[in-house]
Amino acid sequence: MPYCTRCDRSFSSMRALWQHEADSSNHHICDDCDKDFPTWTGLKDHWVQSPRHSYCQYCDDHFPDSEDLEEHLKDSHHYCSSCRRVFKNDFGLKEHYRLSSAHQYCSPCDRHFQSASNLQTHLNSSIHRPKEVKCPFRCGMAFVSRSALVLHLEAGGCSSGIDRKTVNRYVRQFDKSGVITDPSRLLTSGSEDVTYMATRASWNGRGYECYLCDNEYSTLKGLNQHLTSPRHQEKVYICRGPSCGCRFVALSALVQHIESEKCGVLKYRAVQSTMDSLLGQMGRLTM
Repeated sequence: MPYCTRCDRSFSSMRALWQHEADSSNHHICDDCDKDFPTWTGLKDHWVQSPRHSYCQYCDDHFPDSEDLEEHLKDSHHYCSSCRRVFKNDFGLKEHYRLSSAHQYCSPCDRHFQSASNLQTHLNSSIHRPKEVKCPFRCGMAFVSRSALVLHLEAGGCSSGIDRKTVNRYVRQFDKSGVITDPSRLLTSGSEDVTYMATRASWNGRGYECYLCDNEYSTLKGLNQHLTSPRHQEKVYICRGPSCGCRFVALSALVQHIESEKCGVLKYRAVQSTMDSLLGQMGRLTM
């Protein structure tokens, strides 16, 4: 005779037992897994934890597969897909983004970034920082950082006419101790930057080809712009961090690296003093 151990009852047939299990508050059955739980909470936990079930515990609803469940959570709940967590409200979700090391998130802008460096670049931009570094040549421009000022000068965008060659020449004269430059590279690169220039002889039948790196350009002007860029210049600037040694073609790149504090080189007094003196006297640059 069919018997229910949990309820200590006998039944005249299996059909009667099944009906009892379906109706009784002592039985909570998962038909897919053929499991019987003594409480509703036990059955619900099973649906949540089992990989066989795509179940939303907040809506008490089942979905055909995990992808459909994921879409539902994104559309209907405050859900972090990368951490697979649901929050009570939008504030809770954004606080999670702000506090979690797994997310590169700008809270004021409600924006996500792919890496910590991208987030830091955003935080250092004019969106979040005032433009307090003024150009010493009275061109009227101001910048959020000293690296941005140096880039402005190197790019030839200042009305003073200062360009990257002028900046490099000044640094060579200033950094006699080789705190931010590599003397051996300065010797091999000469006292001035090399300027490459291409002619129509660079046409290879498809485009104008750089004879240094084999890149192709549709116009001769484009190739010459490439050749006058820092791409093929000697990396004379060096970070003196004890575990760094990164090299750079342009002063602006080194300054940006130092400002990022990636290697902690700014805590060394010699580097800090050199950078402060060098950048503080930018106004003395002459053509």
